[in-house]
Amino acid sequence: MNRRNFIRNVSALSTLTILKPEIVFASNNNSAVRIGLIGCGSRATGILGSMADNANIQLTALADIFEDKLIKGIDFANGLNKKKNYAAVTKNKTYSGYDAYLRLLENKDVDAVIIASPGYSHPQILEDTVAAGKHVYCEKPLAVDADGCKQIIRTGNNINGRVSAFDGFQIRYATPYVEMAKRIKRGDIGEVVTVQLYYLSSEAAIHPHEGMSYDEMRIRNHYHFHEISGGCYLDQAIHMIDVCNWVLDATPLYAIGDGGRKGGPDFGNAWTNYQVIYKYPNDVNVSVHSSKFGKVFGDVCARFIGTKGLAEAHYSGGVFINGENKWDSGIVRSASELTPESIARGASSSSLDDADPNKGKAFIESITGGKYLNQLESGCNSTLSAILGREAASRQEKITWDELIYTPQRIDPRLDLKQFVKK
Repeated sequence: MNRRNFIRNVSALSTLTILKPEIVFASNNNSAVRIGLIGCGSRATGILGSMADNANIQLTALADIFEDKLIKGIDFANGLNKKKNYAAVTKNKTYSGYDAYLRLLENKDVDAVIIASPGYSHPQILEDTVAAGKHVYCEKPLAVDADGCKQIIRTGNNINGRVSAFDGFQIRYATPYVEMAKRIKRGDIGEVVTVQLYYLSSEAAIHPHEGMSYDEMRIRNHYHFHEISGGCYLDQAIHMIDVCNWVLDATPLYAIGDGGRKGGPDFGNAWTNYQVIYKYPNDVNVSVHSSKFGKVFGDVCARFIGTKGLAEAHYSGGVFINGENKWDSGIVRSASELTPESIARGASSSSLDDADPNKGKAFIESITGGKYLNQLESGCNSTLSAILGREAASRQEKITWDELIYTPQRIDPRLDLKQFVKK
């Protein structure tokens, strides 16, 4: 019996007895939710740093395909544990190599798992995590192709209230965005006619890869490879697309688009820029401009234009409504307006200050409170919306939602993971 089938069979037996959360956590000597981390990169540290500051968690196990990444992750995890006076992660609960995550899922000292590995790996890891009976927080994109999203939707449909499953779309937990969405939904800008979204980013670093196999080089530089990360449209524009789906309470009907690799390095195969137009229900037209190249970071914005006004939300540059029903979130529109006095009063130029803290806290409270939440279908709908736009641009043809959903679409990363020896 292989490791994955073992996990699933154990899970099938464990579902016969469902313990109340207060009984489960009373068995822990510190009542903390015990976290296992899969993927020890920079996004993982961001998620966990914020979660540790705002909820009672202890890092108890870590896994990464590469040992050097794992070592850095261990140092970070032990730093977080030390701040809370929790024990360091023991050596026998750290795993590297091709099946590292499966060995972590066997660990009975893990209540919940954070998945922060490259996007290509998410569907299978998420399915195996749920099968192991662990709560799960999976970073976006949930998948790099439509088949992966459909796999995750099946996984979500089989949860049946047994665990909490969160996606990595944190903007829905940012207070300024929540208030803006509420006001748009109640009609403050009238009927939404058109939406403009953009995410204009600087280039991704190229990490040293001399002497590595082709597979290792691609994984370590996954943002530069379409088949590993899904490309910049799924890494960045997807956030604004999620905001759009949330506010409109809909998914797109079809998309057309274009783009290319101009301006990028002679490395990898990921596109540097996309321009996509969507048609949403109720004759709402949405345009998306996504770019990732050069040395200068641009802007990130969602702009909803209605018959009574305009709502606008920037990562840095304010969240506000102009028109018949004016409103301002209080986020400073330019960092130059900040003074030591205004900062002391809580002023900020970032609209995302409480996004990660609120989402991480909500995830942990859903576990400790026994009110398990399942965000996988919503997260997959936003991921599929981004995939629809990316594919329309890549193929330079109109693609409908139904075509994307009902036509098999899988991107094979062509990875030989068994070359990475377990330790």
